[in-house]
Amino acid sequence: MGILSRIKNAFDPDRVLQEIMNGFIEAVAVERALDVRQETWAPGKPLKLLFAGYVGTRNTGADVRVEEMIRQIRHVIGDEQLELTIMTVDPKLTAGYFRTVRQVELPVVFPKFLHDECPKHHGVIACEGSMFKSKFASALSVMMAGALGIANAEGKLSVGYGAEAGNMTPALRDFVKKHCKQSLVICRNDPSRDVLGQLGIRTTGGADTAWTFEPAPLPVGAEHLRRAGWDGKTPVLVVCPINPFWWPVKPDIAKAAAMRLVGQYRDEHYQSIYFHHSSPEATAKYENYLDAIATGVDHFCATRKCFPILVAMEQLDKYACEDLLPRLRTPAPIFASDTYPMFDMVSILRNCTWMLSSRFHAVVTSMPGLVASAGITMDERIRNLMNDRGHPHLFLEVDEPDLADKVVRVLETVDRDREQIRHDIGRAVPKQLALMGGMGIDFMDEVVRLYPEFPRRELPRTWQAHLPPMEPALMKLLETYG
Repeated sequence: MGILSRIKNAFDPDRVLQEIMNGFIEAVAVERALDVRQETWAPGKPLKLLFAGYVGTRNTGADVRVEEMIRQIRHVIGDEQLELTIMTVDPKLTAGYFRTVRQVELPVVFPKFLHDECPKHHGVIACEGSMFKSKFASALSVMMAGALGIANAEGKLSVGYGAEAGNMTPALRDFVKKHCKQSLVICRNDPSRDVLGQLGIRTTGGADTAWTFEPAPLPVGAEHLRRAGWDGKTPVLVVCPINPFWWPVKPDIAKAAAMRLVGQYRDEHYQSIYFHHSSPEATAKYENYLDAIATGVDHFCATRKCFPILVAMEQLDKYACEDLLPRLRTPAPIFASDTYPMFDMVSILRNCTWMLSSRFHAVVTSMPGLVASAGITMDERIRNLMNDRGHPHLFLEVDEPDLADKVVRVLETVDRDREQIRHDIGRAVPKQLALMGGMGIDFMDEVVRLYPEFPRRELPRTWQAHLPPMEPALMKLLETYG
């Protein structure tokens, strides 16, 4: 490595964060060798598990998948055998979520926190969907891989649950490869397994964990829609936009100083020393993306009776909704996750007839309600999901040419072929439930591999027996299409 590369790496905040996390993981390994302060499981003790993720930002998808992950693990192991703890960015925003689970606040600068918190538990479960990728923020992957690495350094349970892996910077790939070799990562699709397999990391197949989520009853969502002007009969078109082009988020000390001193970079600020990507090219692409959606929605509303709504699945998405709204000829109320809890948000989605979404979990959580959906994707998640359910023609890329014309066509398709799409979705959901049930079996196998004396709950070794209790509507769908 040349002198210029070494200087660049020395001042790269992501690399600095990884080196700091490296140091704390190595410190834990030394402490284990010296038999210092390690919490160990023994027969008769409940299994203490720490969920490492990024809840507490009112990201509906992240909260829903963790809610169901917790319900599944509670079902598979049994409450009497468990003590669960979850990290949250803001305890006020997760108040009332994750029943029976202790919540601890995750600081923005997390390495010392992980060093102190992880050894209090018998295992770590990384629970963010975008677990190993640099698309959004390498720091988030460093946090989860770091937590798994500490568990590995102590010889404890270390599991990534319902994970997705994609493009990583070389430095992040090296970090994950080094610290997650002993982990078991249960992936939600085969492409993710391929990425991690190349790093020598153990994987099994699985699914996202949001499939079993039970939202508020449909009348709750319907009432929210009525208050926003819906007549209770007109079919609803829901649009879930994002800003696909202001990622990744990166730490930038110089920008943080400039913002504090003279107020620069406020529009790019994410939190603390973290800033969104910003460039004239990114702005132009974002404008084109919004204009394309507006063109498609306006054409759709002009050619059929419908009630359009905009949904911000994460607090940050409200900006995209507010930027899209003035471009629409038809007024559309905004439903944002900072106002509506996850139970109500999903109930709103399932009252809809059609969906156009750039949010993966808007598609996932609407599918048990057989909402005919199409996607505009910034990464592999919606692409993988649409391919899995047999709809490669129902997703677009956020930056592909002639996007406006393609949005018009894809919305025409979800209307014209709605009944077939609903049928295909109905057939796809049971397959995902089967994969999710298998995750429960694999997880329990990993627990007893690490802790052979742990009392395994007597459940039939079937995927059905390893799913958490499901709502009647989902059971009916399973009976119809399973």
